Amino acid sequence: MSLLDIAPVIPVVVIDDPETAVPMARALVRGGLPVIEVTLRTEGALEAVERIAAEVPEAVIGAGTIRTGADVDAAVKAGARFLVSPGSTPSLLDAMRDSGVPFLPGVATASEVLALAERGLTEMKFFPAEAAGGLPYLKALAGPLAEVRFCPTGGIKPATAATYLALPNVGCVGGSWLTPADALASGDYSRVERLAAEAAALR
Repeated sequence: MSLLDIAPVIPVVVIDDPETAVPMARALVRGGLPVIEVTLRTEGALEAVERIAAEVPEAVIGAGTIRTGADVDAAVKAGARFLVSPGSTPSLLDAMRDSGVPFLPGVATASEVLALAERGLTEMKFFPAEAAGGLPYLKALAGPLAEVRFCPTGGIKPATAATYLALPNVGCVGGSWLTPADALASGDYSRVERLAAEAAALR
């Protein structure tokens, strides 16, 4: 199954303390969002991926903010089952393809979409979604590039997620609102589960 079809929302998570990783992932899974992207923006991110991969087998754990071949290698070694990049270069695309795990390369323009389509890729991350044109831009891409599907991420909120999901070329959206920093810091995983359940009901 495509990553874009498992759940309507992929939580985009920044983890400062790896101790929060497993209970957070379990809360998201209970809420109905098993696909989780941990961004490689903190020192504890790879450890968080490793812990979730080892202790929450029902989660489909991935790594985001993949920027180099070294990031690809480290993420896969930690147990990431998919990769997400904010953009793409030929060498990064080669590294992600050679990793053997699914990946969502980031695009923000029609030319970038065409470049990836030439490589046979039809599923991409549209980032930064709101800043790059949002709903009108994705609607415009659907005409000439109907075979391409997106996971828009960046600036999407609960109030706008459903509108994005209604577009024919959007499979899911990425959202950072599901794991508020204060909820993770205080151990309020029931709040995370509630937010996940609300998001899972969007489709």
